Amino acid sequence: MARMTAARAAVEILKREGVSHVFGLPGAAINPFYAAMRGDGCLTHILARHVEGASHMAEGYTRAEAGNIGVCVGTSGPAGTDMITGLYSAAADSVPILCVTGQAPVAKLHKEDFQAVDIASIAGPLTKMAMTVLEPAQVPGAFQQAFHLMRSGRPGPVLIDLPIDVQMAEIAFDPDTYAPLPVYQPAATRAQIDKATSLLQASERPLLVAGGGIINADAADLLVEFAEVTGVPVVPTLMGWGTIPDDHPLMAGMAGLQTSHRYGNATLLESDFVLGIGNRWANRHTGGLATYTRGRTFVHVDIEPTQIGRVFAPDLGIVSDAKAALELFVQAARELKGTGALKDRWAWADSCRQRKASMLRRTHFDQVPVKPQRVYEEMNKAFGRDTRYVSTIGLSQIQAAQMLHVYRPRHWINAGQAGPLGWTVPAALGVATADPDAAVVALSGDYDFQFMIEELAVGAQFQIPYLHVVVNNAYLGLIRQAQRGFDMDYCVQLSFDNANFDNANAPEVGGYGVDHVKVAEGLGCKALRVLEPERIAPALEEAKKLMAEYRVPVIVEIILERVTNVAMGTELDNVTEFEELATRPGHAPTAIRTGLD
Repeated sequence: MARMTAARAAVEILKREGVSHVFGLPGAAINPFYAAMRGDGCLTHILARHVEGASHMAEGYTRAEAGNIGVCVGTSGPAGTDMITGLYSAAADSVPILCVTGQAPVAKLHKEDFQAVDIASIAGPLTKMAMTVLEPAQVPGAFQQAFHLMRSGRPGPVLIDLPIDVQMAEIAFDPDTYAPLPVYQPAATRAQIDKATSLLQASERPLLVAGGGIINADAADLLVEFAEVTGVPVVPTLMGWGTIPDDHPLMAGMAGLQTSHRYGNATLLESDFVLGIGNRWANRHTGGLATYTRGRTFVHVDIEPTQIGRVFAPDLGIVSDAKAALELFVQAARELKGTGALKDRWAWADSCRQRKASMLRRTHFDQVPVKPQRVYEEMNKAFGRDTRYVSTIGLSQIQAAQMLHVYRPRHWINAGQAGPLGWTVPAALGVATADPDAAVVALSGDYDFQFMIEELAVGAQFQIPYLHVVVNNAYLGLIRQAQRGFDMDYCVQLSFDNANFDNANAPEVGGYGVDHVKVAEGLGCKALRVLEPERIAPALEEAKKLMAEYRVPVIVEIILERVTNVAMGTELDNVTEFEELATRPGHAPTAIRTGLD
């Protein structure tokens, strides 16, 4: 039997589980693992500037491609605690990432040794497994189990904590005999699908709610096929955006309190049956449950048994992987169609298309400072169907979801439930690492951008180009808007007079605080600033050229008006529209009017 250090065995297992990239920072307690990576030479390591950033890079890497599992590595103590936000974000959105931490020697764990924190206990509630490996011979089994758990059932993160003496110990391990454990996925039965289909057939105005579980299962094509066979319109959730192209005739719009379309909400309220697949009835999607559920029959399909009934009790719950369920749904629907028994949904779907063509928000404004709606209009013009958007939270994310267009799964990459500020930069780097030929476009408000701005240097050092649109209003805009209910504007202004701005050429931005252009350039990136709406399109084109020439992140900062209130509300039938709506075609020139053009 071959013998090697436990750290070397871990590296061998990573390779055999399909890992090619690792994001992290070395440190004293994880150096044996780094020595094993160096000696092997097969894993590409991306050196982050902050361990939380490394965890979000791993998230972006996983989210970008089906089958990917991002790996984040750090030393003991604060490196592990810095990973916690990444573990939370990954767990909340059912994203598998593997975090590996160094640790003090086993004999010192109870002695309050330097940087010896019980990271397994801290990470436990946020992971499918968090384990401090105390015996060197357990290392192969721990990593094998980690990948098995991350891939089985509802995907999620795992943390493995390796004491330094465990890493350095020699064990018997033959990499050539290693094999990943079989993945377990629950699957719907035909009887369950037939019952759900009978409820669908009994309805008059059905909808499919497509959640992120469909993307995790790599089943978007099956969803579209099921929608097309049945003629039933689709309402994607924020995490399911891209499961059906925005310009598909059966894409009925997103519903919710914030990241939603007017026509999506109106269509859901008109429906009498909802089949949710791979979704979790998130509160920003449902709003008040009485309004959301009133007068509708619900079927809920989810891979996690405890999700069924968690938010409200459906009329029928089915525990199943989304792909397994959709395969049977398509089969059942085709059989009904073959016998002529499948209901005709044309009139209902056409009414959804009518709403989609008419219930639009205005995007075309010529004001200076720029209104944010114009930014998303110009982005729709500048970026094609293959663009991968990355965003996190805030008014920018909310309004982008209301106005941008997404056409493919994994092309809207978003920390949907946790929404940690600062996520966008490192996540975009992870996405661009996973798909280096993709057009990756990140979107941030100024505060999200500042939160982990140091990670831009990673993109410059490792030549990971992507385009980052920063909409700058020098405000914590979403919190400012929320504070309206408390009649205050308190501790949310990021503005200050910055004497280092080039006030001669751009006096308008002197009070906007941080000079993002200079900071980005100081971190090795390229940056442009836009003050007028007609300059947005040329700046985005120039940014594409700079990315191609320099192979670094390129920032396009757009100076916005200080205050814009974005449409949102408390119920699906009570969303406040603060801004002007589209009343003629020129008001929303990039809106999709599928089926009526």
